[in-house]
Amino acid sequence: MHAIRLHAFGPAGNLRYEKAEDPVPGPGEVRVAVAAAGVHVIDTAIRSGDPKGPYPLPELPTIPGREIAGTVEAVGEGVGPEWLGRPVVAHLGTVPGGYAELAVTAVERLHVLPDGRDAAEAVAMIGTGRTALGILRQIPLGPDDTAVVTAAAGGLGSLLVQAARNAGARVLGLAGGPVKTARVLELGADAAVDYSADGWPDRAREALDGRPGTVVLDAVGGDLGRGAVGLLGPGGRHVVYGWTSGGPLEFTARELAARGITSEVVLGPPMLRIGLRTLEEQALAEWAAGRLTPAVQRFPLAGAAAAHEALEGRGTMGKVVLIP
Repeated sequence: MHAIRLHAFGPAGNLRYEKAEDPVPGPGEVRVAVAAAGVHVIDTAIRSGDPKGPYPLPELPTIPGREIAGTVEAVGEGVGPEWLGRPVVAHLGTVPGGYAELAVTAVERLHVLPDGRDAAEAVAMIGTGRTALGILRQIPLGPDDTAVVTAAAGGLGSLLVQAARNAGARVLGLAGGPVKTARVLELGADAAVDYSADGWPDRAREALDGRPGTVVLDAVGGDLGRGAVGLLGPGGRHVVYGWTSGGPLEFTARELAARGITSEVVLGPPMLRIGLRTLEEQALAEWAAGRLTPAVQRFPLAGAAAAHEALEGRGTMGKVVLIP
């Protein structure tokens, strides 16, 4: 098979498209012919050698990637033959190997896909979709809410915009550039503001039409996150699920008390308490019902380095997916 392998931590150019041995499914495992593999921002941090998420640095060389969709083509000992030929999607968990034409995973990680469902969208929902549902399980929104979503044109942000609108909340999306803000409006946001333009916080306040934000859903941190927090009114909630700017915002208890707001991180243990398998099932069900439609940007498997560069440079819209 062909796969993307990383032999040394560093820049995106270190991702190499090369021949690799076909993986062999062990007991309780299946081998999947990969039709789509998800790219996560955590992948870029691991590749650089400076992980900021829950996954440790792997031994090298490694095949990155933890989200796949495709067709079961071989089964290991103890796995029934009825799995052969089934279209499936899976999150590989702590074991990478998704950036490849073939990948192995435990059978209990599989979700069966109805025939004809798009593999790239399935990949988006199994990881990014479950995260969106997990966030909103902890921070439920309703008609009384005004939600401000940073990175609203991204894979996770685009789902949060849709889910917040489905809950009846008013939504302001922040995105970089006119193409992305137009996309955020297409997703159903009430307003979208270009955070790369000078004076964007003032434009955001105008877009809110005098209604302060009740919740900021923040994946960016840094100056953008702080500007978004400035849109909150008393009682507002700053909800953190990432900091792609390089580091999370830090507030003192005095600052929070003076503003009358809260700030909390919703990834990690809070998500695990809900149950990742449960969230995956719910995300796939929302997709199947048409209530959530993931935005996807496809790259060829051989173009994994370009995909990483685009993701790190904020040059993508939606979930980044590799197609073998």
